[in-house]
Amino acid sequence: QVQLVESGGGFVQSGRSLNLSCAASGVSLDMYGIGWFRQAPGKEREGIACISATGGPTQYADSVKGRFTISRDNAKNTMYLQVNDLKPEDTAVYYCAARYMPYVSRNSMEYEFWGQGTHVTVSS
Repeated sequence: QVQLVESGGGFVQSGRSLNLSCAASGVSLDMYGIGWFRQAPGKEREGIACISATGGPTQYADSVKGRFTISRDNAKNTMYLQVNDLKPEDTAVYYCAARYMPYVSRNSMEYEFWGQGTHVTVSS
């Protein structure tokens, strides 16, 4: 059973940065594609970044492109989302997710395993 635990969220001012982590246990994720999603109050869950099992191809939503960077360290079974130049509209619960497919996808329906989420709040 795959377990994912996010950390690194918090309350920050606009323009600041955070480094979100997602630690996996239960199975090695080197054959799993990883995605980061977020859900703001009253809004649907949004796929914002994803990375292939090898850490090669990545994909970003237009809303975060150029500001967020997804990465992974398969040796540590940990994934990361570096979030820079945060804006109030980035306020949301951020989730990592894994699927047993090596390719990139920002479609939440394709992900089998989810973390509990970490809150990010950005003040103006």
